[in-house]
Amino acid sequence: MESKSFIYRTETKRMHVKGKFLYAKNRKFYIKGVTYGTFKPDDNDVQFPDAETVEKDFSLMACEGMNAVRTYTVPPKYLLDTAERHQLKVMVGLPWEQHITFLDTKERKKDIVKRVKEGVVFCENHPAILCYTIGNEIPAPIVRWYGKAKIEAFLKSLYKAVKEVDPQGLVTYVNYPTTEYLDLSFLDFDCFNVYLETPEKLSKYISRLHNLSGDRPLVLAEIGLDSMRNGHEKQAEVLKWQIETVFGKGCAGMFVFAWTDEWWRGGFEIEDWDFGLVDRERRPKPALSAVVKAMAKVPFAGIQNFPFISVIVCSYNGSATIRDTMEGLVKLKYPKFEVIVVNDGSKDNLAQIVSEYPVKLINTSNRGLSSARNTGMYNAKGEILAYIDDDAYPDDHWLHYLAYAYNNSTHAAMGGPNIIPSEDGPIATCVANAPGGPVHVLETDEIAEHIPGCNLSVRKDVLMKIGGFDPMYRAAGDDVDVCWRIQEAGYTIGFHPSALVWHHRRNSLKAYWKQQQGYGKAEALLESKWPEKYNGFGHLTWAGRIYGNGFTLPINVKKGKVFHGTWGSALFQSVYQPAEGFLNCIPLMPEWYLLSTLFGVMACLGSLWTPLLALWPVFIASIAVIIIQGIISAVKNTSLSKGQEHNWKYFLLIVLLHIVQPVARLRGRIKNGLTPWRIRGAKASFKNLTLFKSKTLTHWNEVSWKSNETWLEEIEQNIIGLKARVKRGGDFDKWDIKTRNGLFSTAKGVLTVEEHGANKQYVKFRYWSKYSLGGLFLIGVLTAITTFALIDHSWIAGAILCFLTAAIFLKYILDSASVVNCIVTGFTNLAKLDEKESKLNIVHSEKVREEKEQYVGLF
Repeated sequence: MESKSFIYRTETKRMHVKGKFLYAKNRKFYIKGVTYGTFKPDDNDVQFPDAETVEKDFSLMACEGMNAVRTYTVPPKYLLDTAERHQLKVMVGLPWEQHITFLDTKERKKDIVKRVKEGVVFCENHPAILCYTIGNEIPAPIVRWYGKAKIEAFLKSLYKAVKEVDPQGLVTYVNYPTTEYLDLSFLDFDCFNVYLETPEKLSKYISRLHNLSGDRPLVLAEIGLDSMRNGHEKQAEVLKWQIETVFGKGCAGMFVFAWTDEWWRGGFEIEDWDFGLVDRERRPKPALSAVVKAMAKVPFAGIQNFPFISVIVCSYNGSATIRDTMEGLVKLKYPKFEVIVVNDGSKDNLAQIVSEYPVKLINTSNRGLSSARNTGMYNAKGEILAYIDDDAYPDDHWLHYLAYAYNNSTHAAMGGPNIIPSEDGPIATCVANAPGGPVHVLETDEIAEHIPGCNLSVRKDVLMKIGGFDPMYRAAGDDVDVCWRIQEAGYTIGFHPSALVWHHRRNSLKAYWKQQQGYGKAEALLESKWPEKYNGFGHLTWAGRIYGNGFTLPINVKKGKVFHGTWGSALFQSVYQPAEGFLNCIPLMPEWYLLSTLFGVMACLGSLWTPLLALWPVFIASIAVIIIQGIISAVKNTSLSKGQEHNWKYFLLIVLLHIVQPVARLRGRIKNGLTPWRIRGAKASFKNLTLFKSKTLTHWNEVSWKSNETWLEEIEQNIIGLKARVKRGGDFDKWDIKTRNGLFSTAKGVLTVEEHGANKQYVKFRYWSKYSLGGLFLIGVLTAITTFALIDHSWIAGAILCFLTAAIFLKYILDSASVVNCIVTGFTNLAKLDEKESKLNIVHSEKVREEKEQYVGLF
């Protein structure tokens, strides 16, 4: 019996995206769906069952708790009407001939776009529509034939075509692992068909897909198992844990493939696959019961035991945003948690606001952020501590996702994304797309190297074991330090992509400037404590990949390479991004501004000595690099809404923030001692310098036997104790340890041990210096320029250049003497372990053979 179609007013009923989830009005909508079709066409070429069959099917779906249906072709009006009556949402497929080389002619491309539009028009903005899919699994050979860029551009044109007809409708494309490398970030949310038949593989791959999706929702458009080959009970078992894993890992929903075994494809009835929850006669299989039970517990069917969690908010004068935080915490749906607010000596009405809510308020004098975090730790009852900033508020399932992650891993800490609320103003939106924001760093798809403190959770016993947060960090840097100490203690840090908080960004340029200066100070404090993690310029090199928006991109961005496998046969084809070269990254450093200033000052000296006027183009080019980097980053590395991305005011402000941020960060770094001319480690000692030959240190040990690795670890720790940077030799290196504490020189060493029986060992350590050729070249060029200036009787310019050359030369010498003394001291300190039973010999390498049995000093 055919239902009557209507003209609908749907503005208030449309689905929309917010962060990692879909929403119907203001309620989170988890997709619990099944696929429907494709079916054998009837005499009128309709690829769906008759209205009576659809009514029975949809009625049963709704009774069993399902809320969505996926079709692969445009459904008839009676199907949409039936779905609306049963409160089912429909993912509408917009089919076209994607299995052929469809981009060969302009006529075919135009025809595809035309038919896609017609499909959207036919649906008449029906209130039952969940979204439109503009494609489903374009075959990998077709994508490889045209290249990813052309396919991405065509799919974007289809996206725009749908939006022209239905601007408020959600649009997606259903991808699959073999073409996961397609960049489809213009879509409203991401969909993937995934068939993995072990929980571990599915869990890991969902984590990967989340990282590809970023802050957008992820939906698995097909999951399932063939009951013909695997049996009915196995199908039910697999679907149960698939659904639990999909939602536990933070997906916005999924569709089980399929509702029925009835399936028509390529002009034929498919009879050798049975993926349905019901058979061809609509008789339920055991899988239907398993799916219903799993869906009834969505989104957290996988949580067996809920750990008690203590939510800790630390605030100093945070009254402007703390109410949002409190309101968000009150709405948490987690069954076992407490909230502790630590008022760190605020001078505003923070305490008064917090007292209006059912939380534990602790008032202290102003001791800084780390101290406040520790106060919360000592007063917490929970086994998990979840820290959130006073300018953030949580998603209502924040703690559920953290609990799921802890219950299914051994991680000591766990983080999640922080997303700017849509209601924040234009400046805050631009700040969220500017450098210097709170981002996470992932070593793998599931293991983090760093998680920001605005959304940081940790097991209480682990945090207590490592001594809590370091009170040295009063405003920033505490999260970086605690993450490193957790990992140093042998633990790992996890990341759950849907354990999200909404984080307000700075809403004025003045506040952003102040924040970035503070981060510069934090970098200086971190570098003084962890020098081994920083390079000669004082910049941190992360082992993992930085995720998030806003970080500045180099001008010459290296293109990623797609792994296709032999003849394009790989099942999982991914993009591998090569590391940017050192020279490519130099303009990204705040110190580039110092170099640019130097060029400008020297160009100004052209008024005293005209040859220096040639530096004006160099100075202008160095400024142009900064501006171009900002423009490239504002174009390629932002996440703005559809209306904002075409607003030139947003674009210009983001470019300005990319230019200004390094200046603020540089000011904070220099003010607190993190300068390119700093010297870390041991004091300079010229007696240990090596020029063209290496030197050898020896150590006679009778205390206890140690392996080569143990000796090297002790030397390494001694050098780290001197606040110098140290690096271990790699698989193909001829040295064991390299140390560096300045810009211009390094020292390397290699160790061997002679075994003399009865736990007696003769330890030898050969070291040598490696001088920077770039530094020598710079000194040589400056010396030549200075000489020409003096010959030309330009005494003032010559004197200034002479002073600059002498300063750089002195820095070069001090670096060389200091770095060698670091490696020597690292070895000689071995003798201090027990001076009575071990003695130290330091000899030149050419004297070692002759004086093996004697103890001599260093020549």
